[in-house]
Amino acid sequence: MATSSTVTCPICSRSVPEELINRHLDANCRDSISGPSTPKRAHWTSSKRPVAPIFKGLSGGPATRSDSPTLQPSQHSAENRHPQKRKPAGDLPRFSVHSTPAKRPKPTIGSRLQAASPLAERLRPGTLEEFVGQAHLTGPDSFLSTLAEKGALGSIILWGPPGCGKTTLARLIAKRTDANFRELSATVVGINDVRPLFDEAKNTLQLTGSRTIIFLDEIHRFTRSQQDIFLPFLERGYVQLIGATTENPSFKLNGALLSRCRVFVLERLTDEEIIEIIKRAIARVASSEKDERCVTDASLSSPATLPQDAHSSPSPSSPLASPRLSSSQTTITVEPSAPTLMSLQPLFPQYPHVTQRIITSMASLAAGDARAALSLLEHTLLAPADTSESALLDSMKRSVATSYDRTGDARYNLISALHKSIRGNQGSAALYWLARMLGADEDPMYIARRLVVCASEDIGMADPHALPLAMAALQACQVIGMPECRINLAHVVTYLSEAPKSTRALEAYNRARELAKQDMTLPVPVSMRNAPTRMMKELGYGEGYKYQPHFAHPVTNDYLPPQISGEVILREEGDLKGKKWDEDALRQWEETENGGETWVGRPSAS
Repeated sequence: MATSSTVTCPICSRSVPEELINRHLDANCRDSISGPSTPKRAHWTSSKRPVAPIFKGLSGGPATRSDSPTLQPSQHSAENRHPQKRKPAGDLPRFSVHSTPAKRPKPTIGSRLQAASPLAERLRPGTLEEFVGQAHLTGPDSFLSTLAEKGALGSIILWGPPGCGKTTLARLIAKRTDANFRELSATVVGINDVRPLFDEAKNTLQLTGSRTIIFLDEIHRFTRSQQDIFLPFLERGYVQLIGATTENPSFKLNGALLSRCRVFVLERLTDEEIIEIIKRAIARVASSEKDERCVTDASLSSPATLPQDAHSSPSPSSPLASPRLSSSQTTITVEPSAPTLMSLQPLFPQYPHVTQRIITSMASLAAGDARAALSLLEHTLLAPADTSESALLDSMKRSVATSYDRTGDARYNLISALHKSIRGNQGSAALYWLARMLGADEDPMYIARRLVVCASEDIGMADPHALPLAMAALQACQVIGMPECRINLAHVVTYLSEAPKSTRALEAYNRARELAKQDMTLPVPVSMRNAPTRMMKELGYGEGYKYQPHFAHPVTNDYLPPQISGEVILREEGDLKGKKWDEDALRQWEETENGGETWVGRPSAS
């Protein structure tokens, strides 16, 4: 009978039948590999093969091998790795199913990646029912949920601030629609990475009828020309696009792509929703800790324990590092100097340092960002159980960075709030928004330029000194700079807030602009034309013009084309034509800002 071919194991350099090599590697080279018959096993164990270079001795020669297949693994593993703990040959353990010590399974690549991921990534909800927040999108009667249930979702853009659930919602929607889901991030991919997905989606649709959803996170990172690659495939229905962005789609996405997508706005999470997310996270982490403890107790009480001289590396996972523990894990290692969840008490009354005030502070510091809240929670759970509440609060405040993007919507929202507070004579609010912007390292010149605009737009003719003061503040910011120029900005913000307001000049210009747009070809009256040459004077340019300083009384000229000469562009001070009267708004102002007193400008009842 022909002898089966053998191969050399790349780990232990033993000769193994080719049909048994996979089983041998799966057993970590510790099995007693038996072939179809005993003579065949004797044949391959006695054959001599070259020793792999990695197993050569320190002197350069090959390590010695024994002809006994049962002793050979011990010589390589126990004697070579731990020469100080060698035992007599008679005491070496035999490798069999019954004598193999109970050890923690070797961590897989997936488990290592999961353990390394942040808590926010590991605790993402698995269903829409577990999703917290955005009830206007995830509710049972919401438009988005209805479309997902009917499979008519189409292409959508999810627009919202960081940490509001855009990525999680996209994954859950794709899961509910039972479509092929491909997730990409525009921060690391380009159109060459996206193009193969279109061919794959087309083939999948042809062969199986399954649709493909491409989720592109941070879609605003694609340029307008890069965004065009989606257009033909969205038009034909080969793929459905779910884009997530923190930037305003009106500014960052081209019109052709927007016309093929629905835009759904995700709101910043409320403090109550953040608190709910934190409590659920603590419950899941505590549950995983309980499961780990039960597995550990079962391992310690099992008769198949590790020998005292066994050398096995502990698993890097811990209850906090891996919330979903496998029931096959039998032992854990807890270092006394490294506080983990094993040293903490169970949830709420058992976690003494995670108080209600701590959780409320987390929600406040997170500012509607669930990811930031879970990051704070992760660091808090790693703190020793005897950490004081004040120390935790101080640590959390120092670890939170101010979220402010000079190119994003937050910047324009803050400057808008500052301008509108000045317009509303609310000096306290205006100074608050000024402090917010300067505290986030905003360029003081940007603020000063807006104040110059505000001086003319809102104060205008009511206080002619406002514009020179604003220009002085702009010059002060140029010459002095931060931090001292904050005083100059506070000065002009306070002045503009308390100054009387008038928009006569702005409104007059707007009326003039509308008139000019009606007919841009109306000629200038002849008397208003310039006549620098004799020919122009002969043509009548400037004829009939009355030079005001030459007269002791007022005079008039044809200042406007005859077609619009009757239009009143600049109205008189106090002219309320076109102004609204809102009795409810006036009463609200009287109650909240006028101490309940009647406004002096109310018309008296006759």
